[in-house]
Amino acid sequence: MTVAHLLLQLSVAGNAARNRMVPPAILLILQLLFAALGADGASSFTFTNACQHPVWVGALHGASSPPLARSGFYLAPSATSRLDAPSSGSWSGTFWARTGCAVDSATGRFSCATADCGTGDVACEGRGPAPPVTLAEVTLAAPGSGGQDFYDVSLVDGFNVPVRVAPSGGGGGGDCRPASCAGDVNAMCPADLRVVAASGGVVACKSACAAYGSARYCCTGQYGTPATCGPTNYSQVFKSTCPAAYSYAYDDASSTFTCSGATSYDVTFCPGS
Repeated sequence: MTVAHLLLQLSVAGNAARNRMVPPAILLILQLLFAALGADGASSFTFTNACQHPVWVGALHGASSPPLARSGFYLAPSATSRLDAPSSGSWSGTFWARTGCAVDSATGRFSCATADCGTGDVACEGRGPAPPVTLAEVTLAAPGSGGQDFYDVSLVDGFNVPVRVAPSGGGGGGDCRPASCAGDVNAMCPADLRVVAASGGVVACKSACAAYGSARYCCTGQYGTPATCGPTNYSQVFKSTCPAAYSYAYDDASSTFTCSGATSYDVTFCPGS
């Protein structure tokens, strides 16, 4: 039985109960059932840092979606944190991990070696990350709509840390499988795409689009359709390491995941650690 149909039955029962002067306690129970059954969308996002180093989580809501309670926060190794999803309407947005972050003692500005959002603070305040960055992308269906959520891990803007997105409590429809990039793309990154820290280590891997800006690599201009923009030697390096993640703009077939009935989405950084 669908939630919408069950809610309709409860509504009729509630009206009949009021007409028969049923005690207020019974009406309260019916109201609570309305609330519980209507809220069939995901209610939260949980973030876990399985990396051996701290990360600073960034969160950016879509243009038509409300902001979450926090747009950036610190997450120590082995730590977990939670953000509530909006209770009204659908929601879309992205999450990512910033690394190598510190406060400049001279200016007091906060900045990160990878995926910095440029606010000078831990909060990203509506700004997205500077590539290269691994993105966790989530679109939630409106509560009560019966629609599917969409989610993925994207390397279209490059890679900085492994990420997994997994629904919890799903089963109403869609595959509800985890979307993941658990491999270390930095270890396989071509020399011309590497972002190297002062210590000499590779901390991120650029996309070919960011490195060269050509229409072919960016899937723009004459290459702006799925038919004209296919994989390249560069994108195949990303795909070979993370086969379930987006490696270029039109890499939809193996990289988009769906689920309905999920109660939460778990975002794990460095899931293979």
